[in-house]
Amino acid sequence: LKSNPSNNEEKEAQTQLTKSDELQRLHSQALSAYKQEDYGAAISLLDEILAVCVWDAELRELRAECYIKEGEPSKAISDLKAAAKLKNDNTEAFYKISKIYYQLGDHELSLSEVRECLKLDQDHKQCFSLYKQVKKLNKQIESAEEFIREGRYEDAISKYESVMKTEPEVPVYSTRAKERICHCLSKNQQATEAIKLCSEVLQLEPTNVNALKDRAEAYLLEDMYEE
Repeated sequence: LKSNPSNNEEKEAQTQLTKSDELQRLHSQALSAYKQEDYGAAISLLDEILAVCVWDAELRELRAECYIKEGEPSKAISDLKAAAKLKNDNTEAFYKISKIYYQLGDHELSLSEVRECLKLDQDHKQCFSLYKQVKKLNKQIESAEEFIREGRYEDAISKYESVMKTEPEVPVYSTRAKERICHCLSKNQQATEAIKLCSEVLQLEPTNVNALKDRAEAYLLEDMYEE
């Protein structure tokens, strides 16, 4: 204003000041909602602020935390990816993205994100520990799928049993492993075992197309045509 004290400039400055006060108020409310675990309200408030402060990495990280708590992992990933670009050496964002992908069962994307973290800091304890876990799991799954392509179903079954031992905590990996073991049993003419295992998968995921197809194949082997 001092450099250019015209009426227009003054109006613009006053408007911007009023807007910045309003945004600070919204920010306080968002933090307070977050602390009170009202994540839906915090997200609405952060939406308003981020419409203006598009490049604020901290706010995006806070909104990502809220999305995680609200069970919306893909929206959290989108905010964290933006935060990783906006803030230099943001190892924390890469770690969180990798962790979310891992929980969702996407081990390949999880591996590539955790590698980004280690490129920035090869001594990052959390990222290194996650990297070892995901790499081991990834290798076992790749190896099992290779056995399936070669028709080595016994080897594939044993490899998928190792997958369940490597990651007993995240249910999606056990379910996937059982689905693939059922496929191997069905291909290997072990119909009774295949039906049992596919039924387990279908109790958890009634619309799992692969399990339905493999169980159908197993029923055919047993001449159970109605089923």
